Amino acid sequence: MSKVVLITGTSSGIGLSAAVAAARAGFTTVATLRDPQRADALRKAAEEAGVQLDIRRLDVTDAASVAECIAGVVADHGRLDAVVNNAGAGHVGTLENESVDDVRQVMEVNFFGVVQVSKAALPHLRASGGRLVTVTSVGGVVGQPFNEAYCAAKFAVEGFMESLAPVAASVGVSVSVVEPGAVASEFVANVGVDLAEAIASAGAYAPALEAYLGRTRAMFASAAQSSDEAADTVLAALTAERPAFRLQTSDAARGFVGAKLADLDGSAVQAFTGGWIA
Repeated sequence: MSKVVLITGTSSGIGLSAAVAAARAGFTTVATLRDPQRADALRKAAEEAGVQLDIRRLDVTDAASVAECIAGVVADHGRLDAVVNNAGAGHVGTLENESVDDVRQVMEVNFFGVVQVSKAALPHLRASGGRLVTVTSVGGVVGQPFNEAYCAAKFAVEGFMESLAPVAASVGVSVSVVEPGAVASEFVANVGVDLAEAIASAGAYAPALEAYLGRTRAMFASAAQSSDEAADTVLAALTAERPAFRLQTSDAARGFVGAKLADLDGSAVQAFTGGWIA
């Protein structure tokens, strides 16, 4: 019997690529997304790869949706061996120019959504000796200008999972985080910001924001890896005999995260990211 993996946020990007890769590797793959009407690209990718996916609705911010989906998967497939928390949403902004509710919403999707899915899945992963894999970001290690709320959410996920990992291991569940850097996917387009309007309304922060956006566009245009390449690391977390807790998806991501982990007083990172908005 093949192992069953549930992946969230599979309408595009890393989630879509990871779903196809997992199915190709022999997993029974439950590919979930908030809006099933956005599954056309997922279905097309599965058809082109010659694999079958079990596509279901799951809204990570809706407790009833999470409970219903996971219960349905276990009822239909008899088990749950792995979960990949991939669903999330980008956000660009800075504290003075946005509301506290804006920040709360970013946390709701990117942090509490992960917690909600993980909590619902853990009893089943404990029963199967399974794996909990969460796609975070290099932004979960390195704070980045105009990404305060997004990085806060990803930092929270990293701290939560790093703390959970030894506890979960004591009952047979492996916990890992996957840290992508720049990935060429719809995620960037889905940040939901009208860039010209954002700069025009940024007030005193306009010069810094314009510099940041210019640098970010150039970096994604020249150095972003493909979502398929990033998904290879997700698959490694699902299939390695003893996966590491923290896995980066590229050499660039490894260098970026490594610089932070070696920067005891924070001065190196501040000098580096400060240059993005100079």
